[in-house]
Amino acid sequence: MSNFALRALRGLGVFSLTRVLSASMPRILMYHDFCGPNEADDDAINVEDLRRQFAYLRRNFRVVSLRQLADELRSGASLQKHTVALTIDDGRRNCYEFLFPLLKEFELPATFFVVSAFIQGEDWIWTDKVLWLSRQANGPEAIMPDSLPAVFGALNRMRPENRKAWIENTAQSMGVSVPKTPPPRFAPCSWEELREMADSGLIEIGSHTVTHPILSSISDEESWAELINSRAQISAGIGRPVNCFCFPNGKANDYRSSQVKQIQEAGYLCAVIAEFGLVQASTDPYLLPRIGMTRKRTQEQISKYLEGFAYYQERFQSGRGEA
Repeated sequence: MSNFALRALRGLGVFSLTRVLSASMPRILMYHDFCGPNEADDDAINVEDLRRQFAYLRRNFRVVSLRQLADELRSGASLQKHTVALTIDDGRRNCYEFLFPLLKEFELPATFFVVSAFIQGEDWIWTDKVLWLSRQANGPEAIMPDSLPAVFGALNRMRPENRKAWIENTAQSMGVSVPKTPPPRFAPCSWEELREMADSGLIEIGSHTVTHPILSSISDEESWAELINSRAQISAGIGRPVNCFCFPNGKANDYRSSQVKQIQEAGYLCAVIAEFGLVQASTDPYLLPRIGMTRKRTQEQISKYLEGFAYYQERFQSGRGEA
């Protein structure tokens, strides 16, 4: 939908109506990557766009930590109106470099989900390796940017060792070698940086597994090890308990019900997925939906998602498709 159409809807009061209708449904916002004010990256949010979003949140919403939202949901009490929680996935250093200063400036809490092997320098995230390959000159058509959704869809279903072999074979066919350490664009935070963020009182560090496997591609025994080992490693690294979990990729086919149960048994208090939606009183605290915010750059796009219009639009379209 164009910005002109969104402006018209906003002027007609449609966004005001959906804001009222969805007032008691908290929003959990999802971020991954950040870049500087003079940088352009479709996979990262520019700090000026991020500032625009944070200013909007400050004016219009009550921003709480994910842990607080989960506690309020679990209590069974009525959810407070116009509530938002911020979450960031993976553990890249650009969170510390670009996001953290803005969180301090606006005094906003957030939850940062990190991949523990990535932070420890054991390996970098496999999805970033694929993105790196797609940005190399003379790459095969199969991994050009327009083809990546299908590529990731196929890779998500592979066992980790088969996916690793695919990445290595693809790199070899291109005549390149995947670096052993990630390039700066994909570099991780250090434990020291994570401790600094946690000590600020604004950022809670959560788990995004040890190696970022798609849970449905591994056995329950393997997913249990990912859950408990990442929690232990992160807790030791930051000197604080780890209470929140984030599913890698986090779509409906990326985990099994047995693994959702494992998250609770491993001691986590809540978990987030990547399915679009708003939180309701009946929402499972281990399957909390989120709203991706990377490409929400204009005031109209921000309003569309934060004021509930996109939520009702999707419900209407889904219902119409079933009719």
